[in-house]
Amino acid sequence: MLELKSYSNYILKDVSLYLKKGENLIILGENGAGKSTLAKVLTGLISSSNLYINNKNFENYSDKERAEFINYIPPNFEIYDEYMTVLEYLHTCSLKPLKDETIVNILKLLGIENLQKSACISLSSGEKQLVMLSSAILHNAQITIFDELTANLDIKKLKDVFDILSNAFFTQKIVITHNLDFAYALNYKILFLHNGRVEFFSSCEEFFKKENLFKYFGRNVRVENSHVVIDL
Repeated sequence: MLELKSYSNYILKDVSLYLKKGENLIILGENGAGKSTLAKVLTGLISSSNLYINNKNFENYSDKERAEFINYIPPNFEIYDEYMTVLEYLHTCSLKPLKDETIVNILKLLGIENLQKSACISLSSGEKQLVMLSSAILHNAQITIFDELTANLDIKKLKDVFDILSNAFFTQKIVITHNLDFAYALNYKILFLHNGRVEFFSSCEEFFKKENLFKYFGRNVRVENSHVVIDL
C-alpha cells in the first residue's frame, strides 16, 4: 500500500493519492505539470513526511528497505562511468549478486543480448531505455516507477515493453507517459496532473470517456477501435 497525504512543494499543490497493494498507476499531464516531481517525492528523492508505504512513514525506512520497496527509472540514462559495458552496469543494479547468465536472459527477453559487451556510451537513445528496463527487472523492487520509459522506442520495441508491463515481471508499477494510446492499452488506474494539481484520479475506463478527453485534450482526441486517436 502506498499513500501520499496532501503534499505540496514549489510545483505540486495539495497532491494526495492512495494505491492498494498490487494496484498499478499511470500518471498523465502536460509538460511541467509535476509528473517527474511527484515521482521523486514517491521515491524519497524529494523528502516528504507525508509519504507512507504499508502504513509506515517512508522517512523511517532504512536505505536498504527503501531500495527494496521502491525503484525509480528516470527518463534519461545516467551512469557514473559511461565506458562500463552493459553487463557490468547491470550487475550494479541488483540488490543481490547475480550470474552473468541471469542478466543475459533478461537482455534476451528484450532482444538486446547483443549489447551485453557494448560500452554504455555507445548505446542509442532507444537502447538506453531498454537497458534501464532491464535494470528495473533485475532490481525487482515492490514498486517500480517508470518515467517516460517509452520515449525513443520504435513500434516493435514499444510492443515488447507493453507485453512486459502487462505481465508479472513487476509487483506494482507506476508509469509516467505522454502516450495516451499506450496508457489506454495498459488499463491502469489514471492520475492526471494539471499545473501541479490532481485533476483526475480514478479508473482508466472513466478517464477515457468522451467528456473527459474533451475536457483535458480538446475535441481532436477520441477512442476508436480500442485505440486513442488524434484528428489532425
